Amino acid sequence: MQDNNILAVVLAGGKSQRFGEDKNHIKLGDKTLLEHVLYKISDKFYETLIVSSHTLKIQKTNRMTIIPDCLEDFGPLAGVLSSMKWIKENQKSYRWIATFPSDTPFFKTSIIEEYKKRIKLNESPLYFVRSNNKRHNIFGLWSIELLETLENDLTKNNYRKVEEWANKIGVKIIDVKINKFDPFFNINTKEDYEEAKEILKKE
Repeated sequence: MQDNNILAVVLAGGKSQRFGEDKNHIKLGDKTLLEHVLYKISDKFYETLIVSSHTLKIQKTNRMTIIPDCLEDFGPLAGVLSSMKWIKENQKSYRWIATFPSDTPFFKTSIIEEYKKRIKLNESPLYFVRSNNKRHNIFGLWSIELLETLENDLTKNNYRKVEEWANKIGVKIIDVKINKFDPFFNINTKEDYEEAKEILKKE
């Protein structure tokens, strides 16, 4: 079921320095890494926003928009800010954004239902996923009420790291139990890529 209160945001603007080439277009099975993520979320949200300053080779739909980072070299927080500003500038009614990294092809979409539960509880404007005692700062649920604070902290207070800023805000954690492997495993290196190929064979 699509959720009209949450905008799906794929953060695809990383430099892929450790990988050595743009990870978004690396094939894993019959899909690129970016396509794996889009395939999982496209029918779960009314609209999907992809934030990237790279040229992306994907088949766009009328419910998918690609925008660049509003600030260069500010990392993932700039992607979050860009998506919030896009909502405001285009007079969209979304109150939350759900962020997904473009290099994590195995995550479980059940996390989206957890996001909806947290919105109803209304205990925090920011939630991150944690699995195997590791916090995943790009798998997040962000209230757009954070827009002004985030923009101010990026442009005036020199915040760059997601973790530091989230701790300042008072992020709440969504714990996810894992079985065989961590589905929030992300591909940063060629070694990770080889491991992902083995995981895919077992899926």
